Amino acid sequence: MSATPPPRARTGVPLPPQAAPHPRTAGRGPAPAGPGEPAVPEDPAGPPAPYPAAPPLRRAPAAPCPSPAADGLPPGGSTVPTPAGAFRLVPVVPERDLDLLVRWMNDPAVAAFWELAGPASTTLAHLRRQLDGESGSTPCLGELDGTPTGYFEIYRADLDPLARHYPARPDDMGVHLLIGAARDRGRGTGSHLLRAVADLVLDHHPASRRVVAEPDLGNTPSVAAFLSAGFRFSAEVDLPDKRAALMIRERALRSRL
Repeated sequence: MSATPPPRARTGVPLPPQAAPHPRTAGRGPAPAGPGEPAVPEDPAGPPAPYPAAPPLRRAPAAPCPSPAADGLPPGGSTVPTPAGAFRLVPVVPERDLDLLVRWMNDPAVAAFWELAGPASTTLAHLRRQLDGESGSTPCLGELDGTPTGYFEIYRADLDPLARHYPARPDDMGVHLLIGAARDRGRGTGSHLLRAVADLVLDHHPASRRVVAEPDLGNTPSVAAFLSAGFRFSAEVDLPDKRAALMIRERALRSRL
């Protein structure tokens, strides 16, 4: 089960032992002398010795995923009991999580809707746009009993291009989800995780009255999972890359749906 990202731009990777040269200067030799300037001789001692190799990375315990809001809300990510197990959100760390996410993105069932299949650089660029602050989105892994199970993107829907396609309200939050392992699909796991994430978002973003999502209308399992998680179907919306089902979970209806 996978939900499609909106029409805006959407792990271990070893770090290099030293910084790569700037692309504009890589491969260049000594700069040529300008008119009327003496040539700069090459250093007879040869190029400087390389920096010593960086120590190996240590995998630190995953911290709870911070709130995606920009106003310094308390962090979310508390462990939440669900029928599928103990759930929590942890922030994506590319150096730790990229291999796993690339494997998930290249699963045909996921790639059909997320469109991020390909080399690791494709997924990494997608993550960097979020981690570098180019969007209001926070990428997270969802863990069940300590095992990564799904990938989530939590974002400010009212500040996203999606807001041009539906009657957005101030502080609307949005969520995307994919379930990584095929064995966890079709068993209700997605619904349990969606409900847990929506509740975490509402708990840690008090100004928000609702959480929205826009799965592809043709992704029937995804739409069904949102309905089972307490979201209601609001409308069909035409987005630049798909026809979507606008799903909304209202704070006021949390105890009833």
